Formats: sequence, structure tokens, C-alpha cells
Amino acid sequence: MSDNNMQRAGAGIELTRQEKKEQKKREKEEKKKQKKANQTPMDPAKKKKIIKRSIFGGIAGVFVLFIIVSNISKANAKPMVYTAPVTRGDIEQTINTSGSVISGEVKTYFAPVSIQIGTIHVNAGETVGKGQPVLTYDETDLANEKRTAELKLQANEGSYKSSIQKNNESLGDLGEANVNLSVLEQQITDIDNYIKDLQRQVDEKKAALAHEGALLQISLIDWADQPDSDEYENLQKLVQLNTYEQTNNEQIRAWEEEIKTYTEMLNNCKEYKAEMKSQKTSAEGTKLNQGGKEELEAKNEMENIESRETLTAIQETESGILAEFDGVVTEMNAVEGKTPAVGEQLFKLESTENVKVSISISKYDLEKLKVGQKATVTIGGMVYDGEVSKIDKMATKNASGAAVVNADIKITNPDENIFLGVEAKISVSTSKSEGALLVPYSAVNSDMDGNFVYAVENGIIVKKPVQTGISSDLNIEILEGLGEGDQILTEVNGSIAEGMEVSAVPMQ
Repeated sequence: MSDNNMQRAGAGIELTRQEKKEQKKREKEEKKKQKKANQTPMDPAKKKKIIKRSIFGGIAGVFVLFIIVSNISKANAKPMVYTAPVTRGDIEQTINTSGSVISGEVKTYFAPVSIQIGTIHVNAGETVGKGQPVLTYDETDLANEKRTAELKLQANEGSYKSSIQKNNESLGDLGEANVNLSVLEQQITDIDNYIKDLQRQVDEKKAALAHEGALLQISLIDWADQPDSDEYENLQKLVQLNTYEQTNNEQIRAWEEEIKTYTEMLNNCKEYKAEMKSQKTSAEGTKLNQGGKEELEAKNEMENIESRETLTAIQETESGILAEFDGVVTEMNAVEGKTPAVGEQLFKLESTENVKVSISISKYDLEKLKVGQKATVTIGGMVYDGEVSKIDKMATKNASGAAVVNADIKITNPDENIFLGVEAKISVSTSKSEGALLVPYSAVNSDMDGNFVYAVENGIIVKKPVQTGISSDLNIEILEGLGEGDQILTEVNGSIAEGMEVSAVPMQ
């Protein structure tokens, strides 16, 4: 059979089938008409009941169908995960803590003089400005002490001058004695030698006269047998003259008178020598040696310094004890009408210009903290600028027994709204990074191999090791392991595993 004939035959078959379907349709419509013609009208109540049953049945069918479809969908659905892209931005790492506001400058004032307190102008807990008096002294007692200090300084200077004068006199006496003794020694020696020489001449003259007399006596004896001779008479005269000369020789008398004069002179010299020796002994006992002179000068200088310091202290306190800086009097020990001893504590002043916050840092934050780092200080709703000014080099134990290191945050712009002792919140900026790759802090996980994140690539979970940098409360810096725009899981639970097919839902 040809192709055309086959097509015609097929068309005839299709036509016959169509006719049969139309015929069956006409027969069904005819039966419905006949059935409707034979039916009697339905009771309204019964009709309403049937309608309700039909509605409930339809709803039940839909519910069953929904359950069936849901189960089929669940069986074929992928787990849903929330992702966030890796972004670029700036990140700042901070240490957040709290501490107490304390003064960075504390000065304790002690009594410079022992003078009665007159009036206390600022009590404990009250503020005082720089240069204002905290307390003043009794005016009468102050004037008396000032005059006493002036007289003491004058008396000390007079005593020193007197000692120096006495020492100079002693040195003069000693010098005079030494010079005179040297001269006297020579004079005594010379006079003594001269007297001895005179005495030698007297002795020699007397010996010569005596010898001459002896010779005359011998000659007289020789002429004794001629008593009437001229020679005998001359010899008698010569003997008498010799005897007279031995007793009354003018030269001998002159020498003896000279001996007497020089002997008296010698005795005077010896007496003066004894006097000079006594003077020398006394001068040596009263003169100052080098050590004594240095001691006197040092003592005089110390007493002068003490007196001048007392006088200066009195003069400086004539207007009272003044505050050296703006601050709060935290302790007041002075009492009006009482006379404190020198060096007794009067009061304590704590600066409100130089204030800081004392904080405690754990070992985990210690490596991040450095002197000079900027900080934000919040006190009672007021925000101030701060800076890390000191980090202790020794750890202490806190109330929980943990080791902490104390540090100070200096407030660089304090004002009158700051109160010492109150609590302050501190946020220290420890590090910053600009244009860094950032991911949410919750996205980074850790295991034995280090830090990692779960990323979604083509609907598959991929585990990616990462190297992290600094972190904030929300984000963490990624140094290696990710690229900008990578989609990563923000939260991970126990059902997440590498290689899973998931349906990623970006977080808004």
C-alpha cells in the first residue's frame, strides 16, 4: 500500500473514533436529562446538609493532598543555610572594661612651721582652686614666730662672728708668742753669754790683781830686812794699793754693775719668756684647728639655713597654705586653734586637672595593650578622651583570684563634671586596619588545625582554612584564605559538614 493510501486509512480510523466519542457523550447527556426529569424536588434542609458534607470533604481532600505534597517536597528539599559575603572595610580592635576615676597628682601638705592654726577655709570633700588658701595661721602667733626667727638668725650670726674674732685673737696671741719666744730665746742666749764674758773679765782682773798682790808680798818679804829702805816703803804702798784695787777696782766695779744690769735684763727676758710660753699654751688651746674651723663654719651655715628656712616658711605662709593646683581636699587633719608640730600632716589635696582611670587587664588582653594607645572614657554619660599612660610590670590577684595587671588611662580633657572615685567605662583602641577583608565574628571556627570558615560554592559547603587578624565585637579580619565576595556561613551547627549540598540564603 502506498503512503497516501495509508494516510487516508488512518484518517478514516481517527474519524470513526471521534464519532464514537461524540456518540457516547450524547448518550450521557440524554440519560442525565431523563434522570432529572424523573427526580422530585429535594428538601432544602437535606440539600444544605449535603452541601456542607461536600465542602468538608473537599477541605479534607486538599489537606491530605498538602501533606502528601509536603512529604514529597521534604524528601527532595536541600538544607537551607544563611550566608554573608566577605567584604572590605575598616576595623578597630578595642578592649572594653571599667575602672575607678582617681587623681593623677596627689600632694600631702605638712606643717612648715609650728604656728597656731587660725582658720580652715576648705573642708574634706570640698574643691579648691589653684592659688586659693586652704587654711591660714593665727596672725599674732605668726608675727611672734617671725620675729623669733629673725632674732635667732641675728644671734647665730653674732655668735659666729664672736667665735671667729676669738679665734683670730688666739691666732694673734699665738703668733706673737711664737715670734717673741724666738726673739727671747736668742736674747737670753746673747745676754747670758755677755754676762758670762763680763764675769770672765772680772775674774781675770781679780786674778791678775791677786797675782800682782802675791808677787808684791813676796818682794816685801825679801825687803823685810831693810824696813827703812825706800824699796820697802814702796813695796808696802804697792801692797796697800793692790789690796785696795782688788776691792775697789773701778773697772771691776763697772763690769760688776754691767753684770748686775744684764742679769736683771736676763731675768726679765726669762719672765717674759715664761709669759709667752703661757700665752702660747693658752692660744693653742683656744684657737681653732682646721677641723674645728670647718665644724664652726658648717654649724653656722646649718643654723643659718634652718633659721632662713623657718623665716622663709613663715613669710610664705603669711597668706596661709595655698593650693598648688585645682583639686579636692580628700583629707583634713588640721584643727583650728591647734598648733601642729613641724612636719605634722595638715591635709591632702588631689588634683582634678590631672585625673586618670585605674583599670585591671587580664592576661588575654595584656598583649594588646600599649602605652600611648588612645581610649574613650565614659563617666556618667559624659565622654572624654583618654590615653594609656602606665602599665604595671607586676600582676596582682583580683577578688576572684585571677591574675590581673593594673593600668592607668589618663583623661586628656577633664572638666568640672568629673568626680573622683566614680566608676568609668573604658574603651581602648588597641589596633586598626583599613581596607581589610572582613567576615562576621561568628563565622570563624577553630579545630586542631587552626581557624577555618565554611563557604558555599555552587551550592556545596567548602571548608576553608583562614589566617585571622584583629577583631571587633562584630567582625574579624581575614589575612589569608578568602577573597572579597566569597559567600560564607554565618552560623554553624552540628548538621553542617563539608561537601553538603545546601540552599544558600543571603542575610540581609
